[in-house]
Amino acid sequence: MDSQMYHYATVSTALKELNDKGFTTDFNLEEERIKNNPDGFEIVHIYRYEGESDPGDEATVYGIKSNDGELGVFVAGDLSMGEKSASRVLHELTIRGRENRPQQEGA
Repeated sequence: MDSQMYHYATVSTALKELNDKGFTTDFNLEEERIKNNPDGFEIVHIYRYEGESDPGDEATVYGIKSNDGELGVFVAGDLSMGEKSASRVLHELTIRGRENRPQQEGA
C-alpha cells in the first residue's frame, strides 16, 4: 500500500481524522515495539506539520498498520530523530517505501 500525504491545519486535526479512520493505537506508547521490529509495520498515512514561526514546532504524524492489522498513530517532533529512535525507524520505512514504489511511465 502506498503511503498518502495529507495536510491538515493542526496535528490534533490529523490525529482526529486518523482516529476516525480506525487508527486508534498510540504507538508512541509502544516505541520499543517499532524499534525492535521495523519490518512488522507499514506506513499508510503521513502528515507533516511545519510551524510557521518556529522550526522547532515541526512534527510528523504517521498512520501505521502492523503486520497483524493493528492501526495506530505515531507523532514525531523535529528533535526526535535520534539514531535509535522509533522516529528514525519510521523515517527509514518511509524512504524504503518510496524506493520500492513502482516507477510511473514518464517519470
